[in-house]
Amino acid sequence: MMIKVKEMPYSEKYANVLDDMKLVDTFIPSFIQKHSGDQAVAELQGIWRQGMKPIPEDASYEEKYEIAYGNWIWHAKSTFSFIRRQLGEDGIEQFGRAHVEALKRKNASPALFLLKLVRALSAGSAFTMTAKQTIYQLQWLTPFSVSELTRHRAVFNMPRCKLISFPDSDDICLIGCQSTYPMWFAEQFKVRMKYLRQGNSCTGTLTPVG
Repeated sequence: MMIKVKEMPYSEKYANVLDDMKLVDTFIPSFIQKHSGDQAVAELQGIWRQGMKPIPEDASYEEKYEIAYGNWIWHAKSTFSFIRRQLGEDGIEQFGRAHVEALKRKNASPALFLLKLVRALSAGSAFTMTAKQTIYQLQWLTPFSVSELTRHRAVFNMPRCKLISFPDSDDICLIGCQSTYPMWFAEQFKVRMKYLRQGNSCTGTLTPVG
């Protein structure tokens, strides 16, 4: 039985894509500059510009979202490719850690403090709050259905993950979805996030840490 969830409008999906790109832009230049210098920063920014498509102001939010999503894919996969070429797999690992810290800074808020108070009173209630919010927020990444949502477990199913449908997007899946975001969730929200991918389909599971 599928569980009905609040649907995110395209205007919010579009805003979330832009917000994620903006977040990455806050720390990537300094990360690259630290490890490879100013010339490397300029080179990467040039690569980004080559693959970005303009977004018409008069387009619908759905059209804006689709164009922005393609830009986000290009931005992410070209970044992973560049870092691997410049710094190898160690650089990819360091980048993942820097991304986790950037996400933690962005999401440090009074709401997180409230969540900690709720967790102290009821771990199950805190998990349910986090799971519901996560299920809502993940809608900008790909369509999915929710098959289970309890105080101890949430399961969402992606018959065809949107990001994997783009060529050369495996790094986004393996490094972003399956490594960086689970690290962030475990450290900041005390939630274990796991993905089981089979071809272009995937099942995500959320459970409490501990």
